Amino acid sequence: MARSDAARQTRAMWIVSVGNGDWPSKPGLPVAKQQAEYRALLDLAVRRNLNTVYVQIRPSADAFYPSPYEPWSRYLTGKQGKAPGYDPLRFLVDEAHKRGLEFHAWFNPYRVSTGPNRKSLAPGNPARRHPDWVYRYGDALWYDPGLPQVRDLVAKVVLDVVRKYDIDGVHFDDYFYPYPLPGKEFPDKPTFKKYGAGFKNRADWRRHNVDTLVQTVSAGIHQAKPWVRFGISPFGVWRNRSDDPNGSATHALQSYDDIYADTRKWIKSGWIDYAVPQLYWPIGFGAADYRTLVAWWARQVTGTHVQLIIGQAAYQVGHGGPWNAPAELSRHLTIDAKYPQVTGEAIFSATDLKQDRRGFASRLARDHFGRPVLAPVSPRTAAARPSAPSRLQAEDRRLTWQGTGAAAYAVYRSPAKGPACAAPDPHDLLMVVPGTTHQITDHSAKSGQVYTYYVTALDSRHRQSPPTRGAQMTARGG
Repeated sequence: MARSDAARQTRAMWIVSVGNGDWPSKPGLPVAKQQAEYRALLDLAVRRNLNTVYVQIRPSADAFYPSPYEPWSRYLTGKQGKAPGYDPLRFLVDEAHKRGLEFHAWFNPYRVSTGPNRKSLAPGNPARRHPDWVYRYGDALWYDPGLPQVRDLVAKVVLDVVRKYDIDGVHFDDYFYPYPLPGKEFPDKPTFKKYGAGFKNRADWRRHNVDTLVQTVSAGIHQAKPWVRFGISPFGVWRNRSDDPNGSATHALQSYDDIYADTRKWIKSGWIDYAVPQLYWPIGFGAADYRTLVAWWARQVTGTHVQLIIGQAAYQVGHGGPWNAPAELSRHLTIDAKYPQVTGEAIFSATDLKQDRRGFASRLARDHFGRPVLAPVSPRTAAARPSAPSRLQAEDRRLTWQGTGAAAYAVYRSPAKGPACAAPDPHDLLMVVPGTTHQITDHSAKSGQVYTYYVTALDSRHRQSPPTRGAQMTARGG
């Protein structure tokens, strides 16, 4: 089965908060303006038939919610530690769910600050209270991943959010140990001396530190809420084949060796539920060819329960070479559709999707995202199904049904007369609406066309009920 035939796919976009990249557009905005900007991004996701958002809520050892461990983010108010006057994360999650979108809370594990000034940190920041946990590397501040106290803090931060908020997933990006700077060694030699007994070298010890965090966070999430997915978006090259026979036929920076992220191990060990490799290179690029890397990542998840979602570089479009072609990203998705292991796409990032440079987003919508699609069910979720809605009626483009207390409802429209008891075709999904909605108006129905409608219930884990009995309608002028 090709991916394009799948009943479910992840279609995600990243919403960046560090540096006020996507949201909020600048610090210190009035609450109403902050909220309006976010709603507009979610409405964009719905218009583009996406179903998932990865929202950065801990960009730099800070918080977009009232945290018992870390200060409020300066990207909200302009000053770290200053409260914004509401709980942004509660708002972020609720607004996503109102639109039928999955919400994945995106954490950066180790970055303390994008600048070098420790005095810019709030007085109560753990990085201020424990200066020995923090190193300056280049122009940024980083926690030392080799310290058990740091790993414990990160795990506590993540699990606090998992327990308090109705999130669908926890998302890490590609930053573990910082990317290497020419001629500069990350200054963790004293930590290695203290904790590195039994390791041949510092590289193996560093990978062990990251592995320990990933395994600990994974176990904590799935013990607290088994249905919450844990995903990581690694740099697109694990290792080059020239250094490891299990690697890809590439010649690029290696996440295993350079940032000590052994994503392949995490996949094979089942510590993560999904991987979103950042395949931010064009087709045919010599050092890291897109086609080569999709095939490599597809092989890594084969035989596992790990879902493979491909990270797409919308930010590259229009910036030279193959990226000047509006169809470059569309061609990527055409390649992905040949691999059943690829269960979705993620677009970096929201602002680029909104700008639609050279019409790339419109092209994606036309070629690949023409209709909505349901997000996958977590493989850790039991197979129980919610109760079906009832009493579906269709007249004058208006559908009504009896609800069941579901988290959401999926509305299907078949473009012909069909048996009232038939199962709806996944490709006929018309929209997903919140569980509080029990009626819609189908403005897109063509006058004179006969349609059969079905509605199914979805629970908070995306499990789907059997459909209602079908309701037929002839669309009138509208």
